[in-house]
Formats: sequence, C-alpha cells, structure tokens
Amino acid sequence: MTWQNYQLDSTILKADEDMTLWQTEKGMIKIDKNTLAVPIKLAGRPKGFIFHGNSKLLLDTIVETQEGAIGKPVEKEMNEPFLMLGETKEIPQHLTPAGKEDLTNIGYKNEQEFIAKADDLCCKFFREGKTHVHQCFDEDQSFIFAFPNKAGKLDILVAKGSKLVYKAMDRVFVSDKNKVVLKTPKEVILSSNRRSFVIKK
Repeated sequence: MTWQNYQLDSTILKADEDMTLWQTEKGMIKIDKNTLAVPIKLAGRPKGFIFHGNSKLLLDTIVETQEGAIGKPVEKEMNEPFLMLGETKEIPQHLTPAGKEDLTNIGYKNEQEFIAKADDLCCKFFREGKTHVHQCFDEDQSFIFAFPNKAGKLDILVAKGSKLVYKAMDRVFVSDKNKVVLKTPKEVILSSNRRSFVIKK
C-alpha cells in the first residue's frame, strides 16, 4: 500500500451520540456526541477518520509481577484532533453533517480551518508513523490511533484482537494475551504466564 495516496474527504461530520471507537479488556477509546469527524481515504477507499471533540483514552498498562504491580494506567482526555485508521463500517451510521455552530463550539472559525488542522495531523502521521504501523495496517481487523503529545510528536496505539502496542513519550507497552513488555525511562519489565523479569536502567 502506498501511504502517500491518502486523501481527506471534504465533508465534515459530527457524532450524533456518544460512541466507543475501540474496546477490549485492555482499554477503550470513546468520543462524545457532537465530536467532529472528517473521513480519510487511502487509494480511494474509506480507511479512517480525524476526530476532534471531547474524547477519552483509557488503557491498562499495568504489569503484574512477583514483586507486585508495576506501571500505571493511561487515562487521557483528548482535546486535540486525533487520527483513527481501521474498520469503519459501523461508524458512518452514527455521523451526521456538521453545521457552522458545531465547528465554532469546538473553536473553529470555519470548515477550512478544521480541514487544515486535520490535514496537518495526517501529514505528520504518514510521515512519522508509517514505520511503526505499515505492516499491521495491512492486516484485517486492526486499528491504529495517533494522538498529538506535549513534545510535538505522536503517541501511537496499534491494536488487533488481543495484540496491542502503545508507544508514548513516557512508555512503550506491548501486550499479547499473557505476554507483556513495558518499557519506561527507569526500567524494562517482561512478563509471561505470571513469570516476570525486571531490568533496572
């Protein structure tokens, strides 16, 4: 797949109800009613959205070891646009056309301003994120989320079934059923079938 083929649709939509975009036992991503959305197409096919509104990321990145629980969960209120790629068939039925008031409620003067900000995020993701997610995105039933962080970079979440990778400023978390790896600035924790190994930096 050629990542440069992505296109933003010109139609700005909004959520007509609260929605859960992704959910497993490890976490979930939710958006509130009236969150703005603009579709992303790759090679002419719908592949995802840029969302902006009241949104929340919850993620269990705690690792259970013989010494007790290590790490802390991610609880992130997202007040900036974020990107989603993956299965989108169910989402459009919960979206309706957005009006000028919907844009101004979130801080945009007009449609062009929102499209420009969404396009900036897309360009940043396809430039920086493709090395992390290209192979996973080609697989069925996988989801990719990209969230701007305080360092001006992108936090990335890639999920497919029980497999999950989360890469942020302060941690890298990889989980597949009973196998977990957590890397922080101070340590690396490996856990498999209730056995764990901790490497202090």
